[in-house]
Amino acid sequence: MSLRGTREIQETYQIFRLTGLLDAFSEPTFRKVLGTHIEEGPHHVILVLSQIDFVDSSGLGALVQLVKKAQTAGGSLQIVTNARVTQTVKLVRLEKFLSLQENLDAAIANVSKSDKKGK
Repeated sequence: MSLRGTREIQETYQIFRLTGLLDAFSEPTFRKVLGTHIEEGPHHVILVLSQIDFVDSSGLGALVQLVKKAQTAGGSLQIVTNARVTQTVKLVRLEKFLSLQENLDAAIANVSKSDKKGK
């Protein structure tokens, strides 16, 4: 199974709900598609990875690049995670940089906070 997802656009942020594997096979398409959507806006992005089965180093690299892209565009990238994804991210000590959130409500609240800082 590769990576699948849906996109929902709100006024100040967009939500991507993903399932499957974020690995070397799916990473190029994932990075390209999300990068394009970040450029088009809204620039705040919430990735719901709670249904992701596996993330490898390619996937982690793509997440880091997308965080930087969102920040450069004046936005942010929040990641709603699960235990498996959290463990992988913590192994490489990226949990603060990748802004891991326990649930969608926490991610939306974080977007609202960073949106107010930017104004």
